[in-house]
Amino acid sequence: MGAQLRVYKRRIRAVTATKKITKAMEMIAASRIVKAQRKVAASMPYATELTRAVTAVATGSNTKHALTTEVEAPTRAAVLLITSDRGLAGGYSSNAIKQAERLTERLRGEGKEVDTYIVGRKGVAYFGFRERKVAESWTGFTDSPAYADAKRVAAPLIEAIQTETAEGGVDELHIVYTEFVSMMTQNAVDGRMLPLSLTETSAGAAEESGTKGEILPLFDFEPSAEDVLDALLPRYVESRIYNALLQSAASEHAARRRAMKSATDNAGDLIKSLSRLANAARQAEITQEISEIVGGASAMADATAGSDK
Repeated sequence: MGAQLRVYKRRIRAVTATKKITKAMEMIAASRIVKAQRKVAASMPYATELTRAVTAVATGSNTKHALTTEVEAPTRAAVLLITSDRGLAGGYSSNAIKQAERLTERLRGEGKEVDTYIVGRKGVAYFGFRERKVAESWTGFTDSPAYADAKRVAAPLIEAIQTETAEGGVDELHIVYTEFVSMMTQNAVDGRMLPLSLTETSAGAAEESGTKGEILPLFDFEPSAEDVLDALLPRYVESRIYNALLQSAASEHAARRRAMKSATDNAGDLIKSLSRLANAARQAEITQEISEIVGGASAMADATAGSDK
């Protein structure tokens, strides 16, 4: 076997092995998408009812609460960025990071300082490579988040917004994550979690629950509306973060499945191309060997005819 043919054979074996790996990763990601979608659907009723409860307390009382009251001149904001722990997911993490960069530029353009909180090793690596400060980070659970992870992430954010800005607190809390639309579409989005926009919150809760236009009843709050808000709003932040983590996990699996399918298809195309080149190299070797045999036979025939004379 010629040297060129051996090279093609070696490359075909290597690409075939890679194709098996990418195909396996594609199948694993596809199976995890279904589980992630179920978790997203299961979390929605709780989040919807919690939003309705928070809205009822906030609109049914005149209490000025730190988590529902707009600051007249906000000077500091916190941004929570959700990325992935692992790669091989196409542009999933990079799209979320770009969205966070755009949000940060917009907030700084409004004269606000920005504290960045990051979920996922990809985001941590991005900021670490550029030697940019990160307030806090969490890793190790992005592909299968639990509610306990959301509580862990929410705790320092809630503490920051309850603290005065002069003491290191923030006036606003924003979140950047990847919204799962379908198996083929995942969009990096950002939104403000706190302070609550009661008009948008009321409209969103009514639309999700099918009660748009319903007249809300009057409530009496015990021990007080402020105490009820103190208890409800941290749960609201946790549920929002949990839902964002679940949507990001489903988006990550969908992006990885799509990336691995593309890699598998490309590997198949490369194997076909290398097989054609290997066949051409083999045919060239055979043709050369036949030519050498014919040339040798012809030379022997000429030598024999010369000796007979």
